[in-house]
Amino acid sequence: MSEAHSEKKSDAPPWASRKATASGLARKVLTWSIGLGLIALLFYGLRARPIEVEVGVVQRGPLTVYVVEVGRTRIKKRYVVSAPVAGQMRRVFLQVGDPVTAKETLLTAIEPTLSPLLDPRAQAQAEAHVESAQAAQEKAVQSLEMAKTSSQFAQTNWERTQRLKDAGSLSITDRENAERDALMKHREANADEFALKVASYELEQAKAALMQLTVPSAAGTAIELRAPVSGVVLRVLQESATIVTPGTQILEIGDPTDLEVEAEILSRDAVTIKPGAEVSIEQWGGPQPLKARVWRVEPNAFTKISALGVEEQRVIVRSDLVDAPPEAQRLGDRYRVEVRVAVWHANNVLLVPSGALFRESSEWKTYVFDNGTAKRMTLEAGHSDGRMTEVIKGLEAGAQVLLHPPDTVKENAAVQKRAAE
Repeated sequence: MSEAHSEKKSDAPPWASRKATASGLARKVLTWSIGLGLIALLFYGLRARPIEVEVGVVQRGPLTVYVVEVGRTRIKKRYVVSAPVAGQMRRVFLQVGDPVTAKETLLTAIEPTLSPLLDPRAQAQAEAHVESAQAAQEKAVQSLEMAKTSSQFAQTNWERTQRLKDAGSLSITDRENAERDALMKHREANADEFALKVASYELEQAKAALMQLTVPSAAGTAIELRAPVSGVVLRVLQESATIVTPGTQILEIGDPTDLEVEAEILSRDAVTIKPGAEVSIEQWGGPQPLKARVWRVEPNAFTKISALGVEEQRVIVRSDLVDAPPEAQRLGDRYRVEVRVAVWHANNVLLVPSGALFRESSEWKTYVFDNGTAKRMTLEAGHSDGRMTEVIKGLEAGAQVLLHPPDTVKENAAVQKRAAE
């Protein structure tokens, strides 16, 4: 029986056993492959993925630091017309915005009362007023002559600097100072010319008031008040007919073509502002910012309560428009604008995006992109305009820094650049 069984066994072909062995080995390889694949997938899923970040570049370039504040336009040449004598004032028919011409446009008329005709004291006061007006007029004439002389000298100096600039023997700072001085002196001359017109008008009104006291035939006649300067009516302070006393304010006239911009700036920032500083006027209603220059930083500060209820010391800074386009003529008195005053400038400094910096204790830190790894660096920062910051030391030009890094970014964390959309 055993021999028969062995004979049956030996009757099987030899490759059958090899086939069975190969089939088992394939099943084992497949099982191991599936297991290793699952382990690899699990490892890949648990592995920390690189954090996507935005990257900026440290580079050299110009930097200008601005003080930004809300401002308003203001007509520089303005004059308040007052009653020269006591009496019955007629109704004012002019409205705000109406144009007036110097010595031609009739503003109103005043019929003087009869009581001052017999009052020696009123006559003495009127004569003193005339003498004071004459002295003011003479002073205005002298001031105008001095302003014209200074303006002419500044203009000559500016023309000389222009020639030196073409020859290449003058620095940019000296050229800008000469240009600023010429512009400032010219505007001072215009202001003194306006003051002379006002002084002459006040002298005429003082003489008219004295005439009511010294010339009997003029008694009961009305004194006509005409525009002292050309411009537009800014405010009507007394419109209805009424009894007025000397000095009663009637209306205000201004020249809308001579605008300035004033801004209330914190005293700590106003200390860094100097006359002649460049100013950019934005949010005024036009497509491009307007250019201006600071011409006065008032020496006295005042207290103002902020929207948060904090007491602040502020200083009024006044700026003149420079080469204003025709569209700027639509600006009027007390229009709201945004004022950006340049307080510091450098042409070649090392700059880093401000969004890459953060404070840690009392030091400035940033993350540098280093071959897919975030390296935390300490640096010393200088001036900043809010968008770019000056690097004094700690970084080199060409370094890539992480912009607005998330809290998940740590030292030596794996990072990758975010793909551009």
